[in-house]
Amino acid sequence: MTQSQRGVTIWLTGLSGAGKTTISRAIEQELKTHGYKVEVLDGDVVRQYLTKGLGFSKEDRDENIRRIGFVARLLTRNDVIVLVSAISPYRNIRQEVREFIGNFVEVYVNAPLAVCEQRDVKGLYQKARSGAIKNFTGIDDPYEIPLNPDVECTTDIEDVNDSTNKVLKKLQELGYITPPSRRPSLTSL
Repeated sequence: MTQSQRGVTIWLTGLSGAGKTTISRAIEQELKTHGYKVEVLDGDVVRQYLTKGLGFSKEDRDENIRRIGFVARLLTRNDVIVLVSAISPYRNIRQEVREFIGNFVEVYVNAPLAVCEQRDVKGLYQKARSGAIKNFTGIDDPYEIPLNPDVECTTDIEDVNDSTNKVLKKLQELGYITPPSRRPSLTSL
């Protein structure tokens, strides 16, 4: 671990297929390389274990985000950098968890719907458009774009490194991580 570390939750929100998980994993790898304590809460994985019984109504989606927020808060207050990768389509619940957690950085992973559909290896968008999946965000359920995200990554024109560096730069500006030149190397730990 680095000499001192402040906990923070980095909340990556955006449509399915926008690149949230890819960016969060790249950030995780970079931070761990420099000795930071990091945990990733991926929405798909969380739904398998922590929120398995919840559906996709607005109420269930809000409860899903509250539960993820609760875990993120516990980790954050124990000086862990938490990367949450979850669609979290509604502004009001994102604001609620921001206030609940405190140390919070909202990252809007922005990709046009058409690009997300092209990236969809699971065929979820096609199933949603055919009616086989109901309440699918971006098709028959809304996604409320963040009005003032702390960072916006436009993944249809940026590569993963560009997006990762934007987030890391914001974390440096906010004092959650040190600039690369002042980070301890793994050999000095």
